[in-house]
Amino acid sequence: MKTPKHGSGQRAAPPPFQPPQLAQLVDSVPTGNGWLHEMKYDGYRTLIAIGGGEARAYTRSGLDWSDRFAGILAEARTLKVSSALIDGEALVFDPAGKSSFQALQGALKGAPDRIDYVAFDLLALDGEDLTGLPLTERKERLKAILPASAEHLRYSDHIIGQGEKLLNQFCAAGLEGVISKRVDGKYVGSRNGGWLKTKCIKRQEFVIVGWTPSDKSRTFRSLILAVHEDGVLRYAGKVGTGFDTAELLRLMAVMKPLEQKTATVPAPRAEVRGAHWLKPRLVAEVAFTEMTNEGTLRHPSYLGLREDKKPEAVVLEVEEPVAAAEAPVAVRVSNRERVIFPESNIIKGQLADYYAAVAPIMLPWVGSRPISLVRCPQGRAKKCFFQKHDAGSFGDTVHHVAIAEKDGREEPYLYIDTPEGLLTCVQMGTIEFHGWGARIEDVEKADRLVFDLDPDVGLDFENVRAAAFQFRDILKSIGLETFPMVTGGKGVHVIAPLTPRAEWPEVKDFAHRLAQAVAQSDPEHFTAALPKAQRKGRIFVDYLRNQRGATAVMPYSARSREGAPVAAPISWKEMETIDKPSHFHVGDAKELLKRAGSKALSGWGRASQELPDL
Repeated sequence: MKTPKHGSGQRAAPPPFQPPQLAQLVDSVPTGNGWLHEMKYDGYRTLIAIGGGEARAYTRSGLDWSDRFAGILAEARTLKVSSALIDGEALVFDPAGKSSFQALQGALKGAPDRIDYVAFDLLALDGEDLTGLPLTERKERLKAILPASAEHLRYSDHIIGQGEKLLNQFCAAGLEGVISKRVDGKYVGSRNGGWLKTKCIKRQEFVIVGWTPSDKSRTFRSLILAVHEDGVLRYAGKVGTGFDTAELLRLMAVMKPLEQKTATVPAPRAEVRGAHWLKPRLVAEVAFTEMTNEGTLRHPSYLGLREDKKPEAVVLEVEEPVAAAEAPVAVRVSNRERVIFPESNIIKGQLADYYAAVAPIMLPWVGSRPISLVRCPQGRAKKCFFQKHDAGSFGDTVHHVAIAEKDGREEPYLYIDTPEGLLTCVQMGTIEFHGWGARIEDVEKADRLVFDLDPDVGLDFENVRAAAFQFRDILKSIGLETFPMVTGGKGVHVIAPLTPRAEWPEVKDFAHRLAQAVAQSDPEHFTAALPKAQRKGRIFVDYLRNQRGATAVMPYSARSREGAPVAAPISWKEMETIDKPSHFHVGDAKELLKRAGSKALSGWGRASQELPDL
């Protein structure tokens, strides 16, 4: 792979990808002037990064789709900005002026010049992070940089208040629905309740698990659909409308290599007679009127394949009451007085309050990522255990993503994407949150490298500090920008963000070879040897975090250690003087929130780069 290029002081590089803010599905539009309302568009969520004469397009999971949206990016490069990161939707308008997902599918196959981009948020401009500003101010700045004469770039208009009236108008016109956003809301890269969506017609993604044959042609009569529930695929019905002849033939060609003899999901025999079963690799967007009591679709219609979403992440969207979505986080934490950290007399209520406070800055890192929990239900001095699977005991706010194990069986891994999910885990006795190096949208592609610099017993923090800077310089010499994090334990993590393109075998091999090279170049200070007997007096470069299924402690996670320390991002400048890896603790929530929005940590953990040659 090519070594990534970094912008100089004269040419601003395109800002790196950030996780987008996601909307929560609700049953009605929120009322009052505290909300603004926009049209819900029917396309691909896309972030556009501009800088240094370049422009890139990222999917909601961070995949680089610049080659698919060349027309949009050509126009984006002409914007009169030094750099910018724009959030919006790539789409195609039909002759009636409505965005059409099916038309977008067609354009991606052969008419990319038909694709337009509707911009609705601005995350960064000319090197300034705007995510902490109120939404209305971000939109004003966005509108100012989008020329009215632009052919493909459009600004998403909004109204304040009267959202229900707008929804009725949109539904009557056959549009998809309304997105409602808090007018004073900050931009948070998670599903935090600040954005809500109300749909005119139910529609979402389903996994294609098979097809039934047609007695009239060589193609199929219907697709067999499934959805993940509690981490396991279940039958969700069939869809037999919405296909033209070209799409029938295309789907047959795509499905043929995925056929398997065994049934992919249990299903009523009469409904799937003659079925050709498929490995669950394809995702379809499907509209429907309702879900039956048996959990199958009523009046479904096929809209197109979704290439930006992996089957593991397909779960059933459930409408929440809008009143519940508008309310502050309300997770009942029982036994608040239980002592969790006996040496410092910190109680469960204090731990819960810490996580409630840092949820906005923690969820962009831990959210939508397979996680393992360190649970200590009776406090850290009693029995603690790791948990990565769940059979449903955590309730609806803690979700599951099905991930294939080595033996081929799928297991339900935990993930969260809301403050409620975070606090539910705490209510269940969780102290620590550890996450995969990949997001649920594509668990096979790493979005970061983590090197844990783990000192041998007897080495003080000065050794770790020196090692961190040495490791930073080594990674910089091969083109990787890195960021330090004190772990709340005894070491430091040196983190290199990645555009999720390389898969786990390549990532693990790179990390292993790099750790060995570092140890060989400076054997007095570093070792990559696994046996503890070989680490004496040296720092172990733990590269094992960079393999499929491995986890690392997440930013802002508390640790089940004396004094209730927390893992915290720091700058390389702060690395020069910070006293110890356990500098921050659960009493520092206010300071950590202030730090997260500071200039010193602006852009921490974000970089557009891939694995270089080694």
